[in-house]
Amino acid sequence: MDKNYKYLGIISVFFVSVLLISNVASTKIVDFGIFTFDAGTLLFPLSYIFGDILTEVYGYKKSKQVIWLGFFMALLMSLVFIIVGALPAASDWGNQEAYDKILGLTPRIVLASLVAYTLGSFSNAFVLAKMKIWSGGKKLWARTIGSTVVGELVDSSLFILIAFVGILPSSLLLTLIISNYIFKTLIEVLFTPVTYKVVAFLKRTESEDYYDEKTDFNPFKI
Repeated sequence: MDKNYKYLGIISVFFVSVLLISNVASTKIVDFGIFTFDAGTLLFPLSYIFGDILTEVYGYKKSKQVIWLGFFMALLMSLVFIIVGALPAASDWGNQEAYDKILGLTPRIVLASLVAYTLGSFSNAFVLAKMKIWSGGKKLWARTIGSTVVGELVDSSLFILIAFVGILPSSLLLTLIISNYIFKTLIEVLFTPVTYKVVAFLKRTESEDYYDEKTDFNPFKI
């Protein structure tokens, strides 16, 4: 019988919200000097931090359920944007072109995000869960950073290629992949002290510190 967790729902909402906001923000490419990336990258790394927290405290199964929840909510958002964009605009509303330029790209970006985020998130959760067993629950920093190195490599590469091939030049695609990967990994490193505090609080408050020793890691088995 599952426990009645106090904060699992809250973390799940943050996780899914970060995913959806990032999808829309990704329609703009920003330049921060040495880094060039889609604007969704500013927020999206937080989803990996929430994913680490979910897996570390509640286990891979709970994390898997939240990952799929994010998948279906992003899919729903994409379908709504497509339908709204196809509906006839009011005669006195002159923003259809602006809508198409910004949100018109969103379905492709969401598709890229769905594939990249799903494979990246499951890679992240799997590596963290396995490393927790191998390390006996020690060195949380090594697990969060190590899993992010794997998950973000999968995520960044797939997202940029699916979202922007044929739209952006090849040189910019490579720059975006490298910039995304480095930036997202750095965010994980910088947030490590915060992750430590949140994980410690949740383990104490929820009376949970799950080890996936007998877990079925099949992502399609809910």
